[in-house]
Amino acid sequence: MNRALFFVLFLELIFITSQAQTLTQSIIFHPQPQPSFKINKTQVLQSAASCSYTVTITTSCSSPKYTRDQISLSFGDAYGYQVYAPRIDDPSTGTFERCSVDTYQITGPCLYSVCYLYLYRSGSDGWKPESVQVYGYYTGSVTFYYNSYIPNGVWYGFNYCSRASTPKTTSWLGHVFQVVFCFQCWKGLFGSM
Repeated sequence: MNRALFFVLFLELIFITSQAQTLTQSIIFHPQPQPSFKINKTQVLQSAASCSYTVTITTSCSSPKYTRDQISLSFGDAYGYQVYAPRIDDPSTGTFERCSVDTYQITGPCLYSVCYLYLYRSGSDGWKPESVQVYGYYTGSVTFYYNSYIPNGVWYGFNYCSRASTPKTTSWLGHVFQVVFCFQCWKGLFGSM
């Protein structure tokens, strides 16, 4: 009886540990360079319906005082719809100055839900956004937390589109591997097998 109870508690501990690791991995996600990211120019030209989005970019207080770099933005959904805003920078108006908040109204195809966002920087000044928030009437609001310098000449950001189904697969595989590779635990519980 004790062994059976210990076995059930052991499996529960594995499950809880696996779930905690999955939650941590899904919450803490840093921006990544995406050299293969391409703007979908065909879709931009052929989009039948258009929606308006409010994009709010907060520049970090540890960013350079100002930047003359060219900044572009792209975000989209898991179905391939993409909003592209080239050259949202304007050095003459003080955009992207240290500790500033800049808000844009951007029109593009109607999205189901924003699950990726990339920024592109071209120049030598450097720039460090703290966060980018996208709000659409149909998509709601989503915030991407950067708090890191945007590298020069590469799309840089987040893609949560493919991660939606990953945690369940990962946790299931995690359970299998933990149980299979803990043969010594099984042997200790039930004696020689």
